Amino acid sequence: MEHWKEIVPVDRYIVHAADLLHDYDRKIVSLLYQPLIGMKAFSLYMTLWSELEQNRLWSEESSHYSLMALLQTNLKDIYQERLKLEGIGLLKTFVKSDGDLRSYIYELQAPLSPRAFFTDGVLNVYLYNRLGKSKFFKLKQFFSDNEADLDSYKPITKAFNEVFASVNVSQMISTIGDEMNSNLEREQNTEFMDRSQEKKLLIENESFDFELFFAGISEVMIPKKSITPKVKEAITKLSFLYGINPVEMQGIVMSALDPNEKIDIEQLRKASRDWYQFETGNELPSLTERIQPLPNQTMVTKVPQTKEEELIQKLERISPKEFLIDVSGGAQPSVSELKIIEDVMFRQNLLPGVVNVLLYYVMLKSDMRLTKSYVETIASNWARLDIKTVKDAMETAKKHNWNADKKATKYKRQPIRKELLPDWLKQDEEGTQVQAPKKEKTQDSSFEEKKRLFEERLKKNNK
Repeated sequence: MEHWKEIVPVDRYIVHAADLLHDYDRKIVSLLYQPLIGMKAFSLYMTLWSELEQNRLWSEESSHYSLMALLQTNLKDIYQERLKLEGIGLLKTFVKSDGDLRSYIYELQAPLSPRAFFTDGVLNVYLYNRLGKSKFFKLKQFFSDNEADLDSYKPITKAFNEVFASVNVSQMISTIGDEMNSNLEREQNTEFMDRSQEKKLLIENESFDFELFFAGISEVMIPKKSITPKVKEAITKLSFLYGINPVEMQGIVMSALDPNEKIDIEQLRKASRDWYQFETGNELPSLTERIQPLPNQTMVTKVPQTKEEELIQKLERISPKEFLIDVSGGAQPSVSELKIIEDVMFRQNLLPGVVNVLLYYVMLKSDMRLTKSYVETIASNWARLDIKTVKDAMETAKKHNWNADKKATKYKRQPIRKELLPDWLKQDEEGTQVQAPKKEKTQDSSFEEKKRLFEERLKKNNK
């Protein structure tokens, strides 16, 4: 879905504060959230917040054109950064359509408290991996203080009724009537300023199959009463964070079961973290966009008419990690391969679908291997070209015929036969189709078989 289908400059918007935002929240968003969402999303949140008058819950109505002028950026970026704020729980969006005109309400949400953030189990792990041990520890110190030992003190706080007394009826200045009742009630179409409690990060991991999870365990192993709503929420978060499937999660949950048949959530988090680090070599997961963002998908509402469109749709709907798993026959990618992907996505700012095309090309050309320097050479070129869609990445491959990376002689490998390139790369300098030599029929059929299996794996994942 292109961004212009969702929003145009003349669309109006109003900012609403769902919570009473404090100055301390600015420090939380700046120091804890900004490393995860980036500078642009942080700037958008602060700009919307600044449109609220002091101690007010609603702003004046504005157009998105004025927001573009304030941020000095285009509407596509504003839309994409808005999605980040929504995903991390800092913004809720509502829309009302009146013919061709649309009105939006951007409802700012207060950030998690430092206590909630550092005990979240998801955001704190991502922040640790993003900032490193030293900076993360400094932030923990900044948002915490010494705890007083109250055990040696005796509480002497008075209760309300010990200090105040209710007056007698004869002492009342006025009688209770309809007017008084009316004054005590909240006026219609108004709301009191408030700060909602128990804020939490919302993660809906629809890919985790709880039916399969429960089917593989007996009541003796893990009593169903042990899976409370809080435990279920923790399982959902941890399965998303560490990529744990239902079968693997069974053993992890069993290890967190105490003698009283209750599941210790902290122990569950530790067991999940230990499992992940054992599987990946003592690494922690990173926060990345899982698949190509909707604004940059070109096939989201279309039915593929050609093989090329089918490939585009597949590469838009899976993450780079899933891509590597599929083309490797289900084998998990190595830590070094995941690190290459992460560096390309964040340092070169390439989107997941574009990275999929890059991986597709590199793996076909270099015998299913990923070399960091080789990948980064192509990625930096694509970043300069500002490639944002799968279709553009494939068109760039056709147009330039990979001349840029051919000039990088220090990355040369064994000569790659032209017939080993996918159809959408088989072009000569003038853009004409390159025909494979007839004498290479055996090799060509071998490649076609590999390519067929390659696409079948992607198709299976897509279904």
